[in-house]
Amino acid sequence: MAYRTFRDFLAVSEQQGLLRRITKSVDRTWEPAALAKWAFQALPDDDRFGLLFDKVDGSEFRLVTAALGASTHTYALGLGVSRDEVNEKWTQALLNPIPPKEVEDAPCKEVVRIGDDVRLSDIPIPTWTPGKDVAPYITSITVTHNADTGEQNMGVYRTMVKDDNHVICNINPGRHGFMQASTYLDKGKPAPIAWVIGTDPSVHYATVANMPFGTEEINVAGGLNGEPVKVVKCETCDIMVPADAEFIIEGEVLPGEFADEGPFGEFAGYMGPVAPKPLARITAITHRKDAIFYGYTSQMPPSESTVLQSMTNAPLVLKTLREDFADKSVKDVHIDLTFGGLLAHCIVAMSPKHVGHAKKIGRLIADMSPLKRITVVDEDVDIRDPLHLEWAMNSHYHPVRDTIIIDDVFFPMGMDPSVRIDNKMQDMGSKVVIDATKTIDAGEYSLPPKDIMMKALDVWKEVGLPEFEIPKRAQLRIDRS
Repeated sequence: MAYRTFRDFLAVSEQQGLLRRITKSVDRTWEPAALAKWAFQALPDDDRFGLLFDKVDGSEFRLVTAALGASTHTYALGLGVSRDEVNEKWTQALLNPIPPKEVEDAPCKEVVRIGDDVRLSDIPIPTWTPGKDVAPYITSITVTHNADTGEQNMGVYRTMVKDDNHVICNINPGRHGFMQASTYLDKGKPAPIAWVIGTDPSVHYATVANMPFGTEEINVAGGLNGEPVKVVKCETCDIMVPADAEFIIEGEVLPGEFADEGPFGEFAGYMGPVAPKPLARITAITHRKDAIFYGYTSQMPPSESTVLQSMTNAPLVLKTLREDFADKSVKDVHIDLTFGGLLAHCIVAMSPKHVGHAKKIGRLIADMSPLKRITVVDEDVDIRDPLHLEWAMNSHYHPVRDTIIIDDVFFPMGMDPSVRIDNKMQDMGSKVVIDATKTIDAGEYSLPPKDIMMKALDVWKEVGLPEFEIPKRAQLRIDRS
């Protein structure tokens, strides 16, 4: 199913127990972020939920966090599929993008604030690492525009609030947002920029994806929905934004102007450094009359950002291998829920066709992505089950024979906490590829044949033992016994 609006998704999510409403008035400088941290640090994936704050001190607006990435359940709900169908849903969307449709009637413009009416402090923008972050941060979709081609890029670039009318943008050289902005800044012109707060889940998911430069994320979001995303032109620039958004914050990056950004709690679980970043002036704020502010919570993993990145970037790797490189031996890809699409552990299930095939796939992923560890297993391993994965590692993996170390890897922006940076000089990092596919015949599984196991299951039910759903791990093993 396609959700027409962000609030449609919130309603379904709350109905299914995946969003909890907080009626107590909260202090945006610490309570929302700290409560979200408890949800991720204390609860397992199956039990986590997003948080909706009905009352925020000093603001007329409600606040939501973790709604789209509280858990793998929540993410799948946002796409209207089961967790097992996420990769296929993404593959089809990437193969069949749908361009957006421009409209005139836009809920995101029910209220328009320009000039003296623009005040970021009116919006309940949280401080995400209370006691350590130096300011509130906008953590949502950032849209930039190419002056030469008219193409747009949507990415997630944290944005530090400097004052009511200025922000500091974490758009760094090499990132797509910076490349777009440079088409204006290099000519001495202000670069238009906009922040989209609370829109169709598919747009948020597409924005998180590490897609090639030039791919317009809004088209992929249309593919995920099966219909065009409705967009409208901003009030003060030519950027097109989702018409049903809760808030649109418009601005311009000022040529040659920088300000210190940070420290900020990074996705890897450590505080990031202070560095000069581009300064932007806010030119307009438009929103729904009863708008809901939304921001991703990140910092110490697992977090909402790592769930979003993991669930989004795994299907991108799968699609690249199966469709772009036409390697149909690759059956499934999973990225662990700690570091998401950056520096994380990628597990690939495949059916190797020749000696060295699994290592080749592992090397390919290491070369084309920022993933740090790649483990390749056979297709009959449930790559989302840690018990099954560890069994495959312990029974198939010969460290001397099956390990490839890739040295002298550069990780930009100091992303890797294991890499030392002194006096602006950075050590090089490394990656590892592990081939945990079966390379020798270890014999038959030590389980009874399938027919005996199924008869035993009938007896289990007959004698009144507790009911259970057969784990995928067990089913895969029984099918081969």
